[in-house]
Amino acid sequence: MKRIFAVLALSLSLPLHAATPEQLANDPYWIALGHYETGKLGGWRSYVDDDDFFLAEDGASDPAAELQATLKALYQPAALGDRHPQCVYPARTRWLKAQLQLDDLPSPDCAEYRNWLADINPHSTVLVFPAAYLNSPSSMFGHTLLRIDQPDIDSHNTALLSYALNFGAFIEGDDNSVLYTWRGLMGGYPGLFALVPYRDKLSEYNRLENRDLWEYRLNLTAQETARMVEHVWELKQIRFDYFFFDENCSYRLLELLEIARPGIELTEHFPLTAIPTDTVRAVKDAGLVERIDYRPSRERELLARAEPLDADEQNWALRLSADPAQASDAEFLTLPAERRALIQDAAFRLVRYHANDEERSSNAQRSFQLLGAINRNPPPALEMKRPPLPEEGHESRTWQLAGGSRDDRAFAEYGLRMAYHDLNDNLAGFPLGAQIEIFQLKLRQYENNHWQLQRLDLANIRSLTPRNALLQPLSWQVGGGLERVLGKDGDSRLVGHISGGAGATWQLHDDLLGFALGTARLEYNEDFAAAISPALGFNAGLLWRNPLGNLTLEAAGDYFHNGEVRRRLSLNQQWEMSRNLGLRLSAQREFSQIASPVNEVKLELRWYHY
Repeated sequence: MKRIFAVLALSLSLPLHAATPEQLANDPYWIALGHYETGKLGGWRSYVDDDDFFLAEDGASDPAAELQATLKALYQPAALGDRHPQCVYPARTRWLKAQLQLDDLPSPDCAEYRNWLADINPHSTVLVFPAAYLNSPSSMFGHTLLRIDQPDIDSHNTALLSYALNFGAFIEGDDNSVLYTWRGLMGGYPGLFALVPYRDKLSEYNRLENRDLWEYRLNLTAQETARMVEHVWELKQIRFDYFFFDENCSYRLLELLEIARPGIELTEHFPLTAIPTDTVRAVKDAGLVERIDYRPSRERELLARAEPLDADEQNWALRLSADPAQASDAEFLTLPAERRALIQDAAFRLVRYHANDEERSSNAQRSFQLLGAINRNPPPALEMKRPPLPEEGHESRTWQLAGGSRDDRAFAEYGLRMAYHDLNDNLAGFPLGAQIEIFQLKLRQYENNHWQLQRLDLANIRSLTPRNALLQPLSWQVGGGLERVLGKDGDSRLVGHISGGAGATWQLHDDLLGFALGTARLEYNEDFAAAISPALGFNAGLLWRNPLGNLTLEAAGDYFHNGEVRRRLSLNQQWEMSRNLGLRLSAQREFSQIASPVNEVKLELRWYHY
């Protein structure tokens, strides 16, 4: 009889205990379970892009219809076993049962779900942030995932037994940089949740990609963690659209945390973009973080061990990594035992660093030989200085307001950059020499109210990692969009371009980098006879971390196939006024054989926020 009354109440909108189904359909928790958002033209739409997730035909756009279909399905025969809707939707079942006091539901045997949940044994949650890794397009902004810990797990020693909850793009092996970026921007990949052993993710990020890991232990209770995990079961093999900037790994995890702790508001802070560092900051600001642990990458550990070695000792580390038998060399044995211990440990770490690039048998043999030498003459424990927390850096979106002059013409300039950081920006929380700029717009207003589009950068990425005796990374840059260059009439011309370059960076002093890159450029310019022309060139300069902030001094040149030569000398100094406020002085001189040199000076206020 109670079942009949429940169904009638659904149809007639009659009160059922404390709430009607219509009221429950608009409850924030039911909206969260269905991943609904308000549609741009009104109504609802679900982020879920998979018909298998919904029981109602119009469930993706009608939370009330989905709730009615769910409640009806919960009363299906228990003989359905693992296929019963109660087994497929445990989070919906638990919540509806509690809200409507449904104590007469069938009791199917959900063996598959029960065994899965017992294997995971969720008790507590850790938000994991693998730091940004410029050499992979899917990782250049960093990444977030959740670690689900079992009871009584010491995170420092036995976290490898935990599970990693990850949301990512399913790319089926075609991680081509350009293709990935384009399809990621356009939602061309399906996004899927996955629960995998944490040791696998730890190896992927911390070892294979040499990325630092930050682990933020959350203060979710065991009940809240279990509530989140039961919803993950409902999302198994369910597809979402994956978008690089907003509907990404970080945004989806914020939704899960809202399931775990009803009432916290995390996703509303990210209507346009969801950069991982910003989402970590939002979780922290919501009071969810209990403790922060740091796992340095293999690269950082190697560099820390090699830091006290002089040039000769670093050379010995290189020689031992290639041939551990040289540890018996008479010249090496003349070194003090404590110095040999440091060299051998650096050599071992260097071999392990290259483990993924070399033949497995050779690498394993050298590792074993060096490990034996280390056991006979152990070094002191490696003490790692923890770098600044990534979420303590400036926020990702930047508004810009500038005034300046171009020769004798005064101007005001207004800019917006959607993400993320350039070489001169406030440095705390970011590595020196890294730049990732996505969608930067600059509008310029000259005297007499003459407006110009100054530039529109779709992407501008630079990686200036210094070389040393042990590691020889390649420095590189890539960019594309619209920008103004000198035209034939001496004024500026808006052109389209794609460009890139590669070279090297050197550590000239503690806070001083020098870099030199060869560059290539393809430009569309209406001044050109053929409209499109390629160019080869150079980009060289200095990057100095000084008491005010970051200073860059750069010289660049482009030598076009059609004979045009264009050169530029620029200076930029940022004053870091606060974490999210900077003042930048820029000076530039442009040269071209088709026009007189032009000088430009600009003072720019930069405000960072998300």
